Amino acid sequence: MTTRPRSAWLAALVAVIVVVWFANLDARRLIRPDEGRYGEIAREMAATGDWVTPRLNGLKYFEKPPLQYWMTAAAFRVFGPDEWTARWWPATSGALCVLLVWFTGRRTLGRPAGDYAGLVCVSMLWTVANGHLNTLDMGLTFFLTGALCAFLIAEHPDTSRVARGWWVLLAWVACAGAVLSKGLVGLVLPGGAIAGYVLITRDWAMLKRIRLLPGLAILLALCAPWFVAVSVANPEFPDFFFVREHFQRYLTPVHRRSEPWWFFLPLLVAGTLPWTLLAGRAVFDAARDERHSAEGRRRMLLLAWSAFVVLFFSASSSKLPSYILPVFPALAWLMGESLARMPPRRLFWHAVPLLPIAVAAFVLGLRADRYANDRTPVELYQAFEPWILAAASVMFVGAIIAAVAARRENRAIAAIAIGLAGLGSWQLAITGHDALSPSFSSHRFTTQLKTPLRADCPLYSLRTYDQTLPFYLGRTTTLVAYADEMAFGLEREPHLGIPDMRDFIARWNSPACAYAFMEPVTFDEMTRESLPMRVLARDTRRVLVANPAIPGP
Repeated sequence: MTTRPRSAWLAALVAVIVVVWFANLDARRLIRPDEGRYGEIAREMAATGDWVTPRLNGLKYFEKPPLQYWMTAAAFRVFGPDEWTARWWPATSGALCVLLVWFTGRRTLGRPAGDYAGLVCVSMLWTVANGHLNTLDMGLTFFLTGALCAFLIAEHPDTSRVARGWWVLLAWVACAGAVLSKGLVGLVLPGGAIAGYVLITRDWAMLKRIRLLPGLAILLALCAPWFVAVSVANPEFPDFFFVREHFQRYLTPVHRRSEPWWFFLPLLVAGTLPWTLLAGRAVFDAARDERHSAEGRRRMLLLAWSAFVVLFFSASSSKLPSYILPVFPALAWLMGESLARMPPRRLFWHAVPLLPIAVAAFVLGLRADRYANDRTPVELYQAFEPWILAAASVMFVGAIIAAVAARRENRAIAAIAIGLAGLGSWQLAITGHDALSPSFSSHRFTTQLKTPLRADCPLYSLRTYDQTLPFYLGRTTTLVAYADEMAFGLEREPHLGIPDMRDFIARWNSPACAYAFMEPVTFDEMTRESLPMRVLARDTRRVLVANPAIPGP
């Protein structure tokens, strides 16, 4: 095959991947808790024009830095708040992360290995899933991967001495983006990985090559302006952000996210699907590789990076599945190299195990309604089932094509079949999850309203807070007898909440108009206490009512 047809096929493949990657951003409603939370913070930032102090439900919210809020709020300002603009930054940063893996792989590993690394990265479950959820981890992973890319290029033997210095400084710029995305972890993870690499390889000269002092100067120049501005505007910020949200979160179970030490291991295995066997093989080969060659040192750095991320979060008292996302681009490079070296026929044994996995998913799809309950009724799962069956079918067909191609020693077709099967399957399952959105999102609930809520009437949220409700109503609520993650904001501005139900009832029974949002159990309690209420909307999880001061239709 000549270069021109090969380039045309590659361009066509990239076009298909881009379309599939971005096609479903607005096909699903925002779900609780993270998507609603981060969408609402950005909506309030865009509405108020306060780009310094993040707020959630009108209350100060300092758990995370503002970079993703800025990006999303800017999109809201230009295009308006909706699901596409709420998810555009995670999706775009995910696509850019894949692009970085591809570009760096081609430059440091060679074209075939770089192409395979990009294909692996864009089709792994954890990359696809986190790139299509409005959370902060994909943006963090993009910047961390950028830092790792710049450092890998700087360490490559073909990079000139002058260029090497600039690439290292670019890595520090990327670390600054990581810090502004999710805090000090953006510096701790690269620092810990490099420290681990130096200890393993005894490459002490690395400590000089990272250009610590100029790098820290760049980091401070890029990060300090916001940290200073928010601290001046909110003197309580440094203690909450650095002490509570970093050290206490890591060292204590204050956030009630404690999990066993092995929590991330099965997630790591599942997250590499459909390339799990290849991942194990690639890590094993890299671990036993000779460490003194340039290739061996590069693989050891990738292993040190992956190991430190997993070990660091495994030791934490607060664990969430998405924390290990920065591991997967590093694994993609190792797998890309392994694919490029692997005899084509061996891919048969990587494709065949996907068949029972697809069959198991198909059976699960036929029985999805068994997970129904009073809050997520059986009809929702029945609507989700066809999407699971379609995803399983795509995986099954892709595995068959890959197995046949591998038998015919066509490595490229086999790898592309596995990659597209993975990407297509995950996207189908993600898109189909919207069938459950009436339970996990307030979007359909708010469409029951025959007229918009009056802006001059307060909206109370009794003993609960639905993370997606303010986003879809376009307004904040007044919390009643509820604090949770907004306790800090209520401590600083107590007048924005109501601490007990008695005060709320007094306000509700006053001549002033008011709305109230609550869960069905609270509604039943208020009904037993004869609180006058007119139901405006109701489903299995939520009830919205008006008081007598608001006339009925």
